[in-house]
Amino acid sequence: MLTESMPNDTPLVFFLLGIPGLESIHQWLSIPVCCLGVATVVGNVTILVVVATEPALHKPVYFFLCMLSTIDLAASITTLPKLLAILWFGAGHIAAAACLAQMFFIHAFCMMESTVLLAMAFDRYVAICDPLRYTTILTDTVIARIALAAVLRGSLLMVACPFLIGRLAFCRSHVIPHTYCEHMAVVKLACGNTMPNRVYGLTAALLVIGVDLLCIGLSYTLIARAVLRLSSREARSKALGTCGSHICVILISYTPALFSFFTHRFGRHVPLHIHILLANVYLLFPPALNPIVYGVKTKEIRDRVLRVFLRDQTQSKKAYGVKFPMYTVSISYRQVDLMLSLMNLCTF
Repeated sequence: MLTESMPNDTPLVFFLLGIPGLESIHQWLSIPVCCLGVATVVGNVTILVVVATEPALHKPVYFFLCMLSTIDLAASITTLPKLLAILWFGAGHIAAAACLAQMFFIHAFCMMESTVLLAMAFDRYVAICDPLRYTTILTDTVIARIALAAVLRGSLLMVACPFLIGRLAFCRSHVIPHTYCEHMAVVKLACGNTMPNRVYGLTAALLVIGVDLLCIGLSYTLIARAVLRLSSREARSKALGTCGSHICVILISYTPALFSFFTHRFGRHVPLHIHILLANVYLLFPPALNPIVYGVKTKEIRDRVLRVFLRDQTQSKKAYGVKFPMYTVSISYRQVDLMLSLMNLCTF
């Protein structure tokens, strides 16, 4: 474990401690982490493949969903390999350059995801409040510009962070009590004036979480006003139903983010391992749950996945010369659809 300052001619190396106080159960904690990692890869790749191969899903809302899945996959690749290496082997050593790169990508991807969630809220606003102009407002060009804006916003807001940390001297310790190179966890190890880093980190977080949540709240306020003006209860229910998946994803994404943010800034008496567990929940759960929510609650995606599953099952039985009566397909479809309906109820 690295606890002393290193000589000037030695490359700076940090040591990620993992979850302090829970070292004895690191290998047990790796089990849910692996499950979440597998769910993240399988779920998001499925979303990308289904949308890409189904022309009926080539709509703005599904393009935004593909952006979300791509960001989730990229963020998981940035964090999961090192996290599992720490939990399995205690391999916490990480070069300073790699640590700063990981920090940049983790926070940049989180900001990009927040921008995409805001774009999805705007998509729902246009679809419900101005449906006749939906296709003329959200054109392919506008969607491409939104994607570019998300990338630039996340990258530009975080590009100064590694440089601000690079100017600091780490004369106390090189041990980071965390599972990844989180900005404030690294800043706390530095000696000297760290106020610019703290102010910059807080400002960037408020500009993203604060502004995006305010705009999302405004969009859903306008949506609620438009829905309440509808005379038919069925029309109101259908309009709100189109927002259900997005609302679930917002809750999944922002709730652990806000808990992690406030406990890190103001929870001085909260145990350190609680801080770190909340930070990992924020990184691991949304990428794994987002495709499940959209897969269960979006009929078009659910039907496409079911068709692929049943077609593969039919081809498999035919390959082995087994008869596959039509009533078997019907029963299998109803059974799977019933299971998905039960999962749909459990998401509330």
